[in-house]
Amino acid sequence: MLVDINAYTGHWPFKQLKSNSCEGILERMKEYGTDLSVITNLHGVFYKNTQSANNELYDEIRSKRAFNDRFLPFGIINPIYAGWKEDFKTCTEKMGMKGIRVFPNYHDYTIDDPNLIELVKMARDKDVVVALTMRIVDVRQRSWMDLSTEWTLKDYVPLVRAVPDAKYMMLNLATGIALPEADEATLKQAQVLFDTSGRHIMHFANVYKRFGKDKFAFGTHFPVLDYYTGLLRIDSLRPDEADAADIEAFRSGNARRMLRL
Repeated sequence: MLVDINAYTGHWPFKQLKSNSCEGILERMKEYGTDLSVITNLHGVFYKNTQSANNELYDEIRSKRAFNDRFLPFGIINPIYAGWKEDFKTCTEKMGMKGIRVFPNYHDYTIDDPNLIELVKMARDKDVVVALTMRIVDVRQRSWMDLSTEWTLKDYVPLVRAVPDAKYMMLNLATGIALPEADEATLKQAQVLFDTSGRHIMHFANVYKRFGKDKFAFGTHFPVLDYYTGLLRIDSLRPDEADAADIEAFRSGNARRMLRL
């Protein structure tokens, strides 16, 4: 089985994307043998009302039976926007979402914002995953209207420390993974799952040995990044680096455990 924990539908205002719909993603999934994809609507990064993007995604998935069987939607919640608690309730109770994504740098709040911490505690209490994204696109190629700075892995650690018993996904490790010893210990002890899409996963065996085999799962960051690189990092592991059980954990086991699949 193969599960992708990091994919998107929708448009990015500063970059042309292709296959950025459920139909397009499903074609790639069939090509590479992916059984299930966690997907998020990119429009929620830019809409003032992120729930509009969640509704779009929910409606698109429900439009075709094949989509229902192959996609697991994560909603985007902006905890400083009016009505965010109702949005969370709609996503998790009405829409049955097993995860949410937050974008503090795009929605302009700090990692220690009380509303964000409250949201993560609500997610914890419902056994809902909170997904954090290190990078969507490289700021070195940015539009003047896009972010001028990026957060690195260490910038998200205070949230994990504030709510250590929540479930987290940390996606697209592309902006730096150097950590003080105390921060690294925090992540090792927490329920954290990294995906394989980011450029700092280039030497995958070294990275998973650092954090633990149970901390990694296949992710593509598609269609912003290409589909195959995240999978190649798993498939290229040598027998002395990972056995069959390890490979299966990276391909689906770790994701299925966190998502209760």
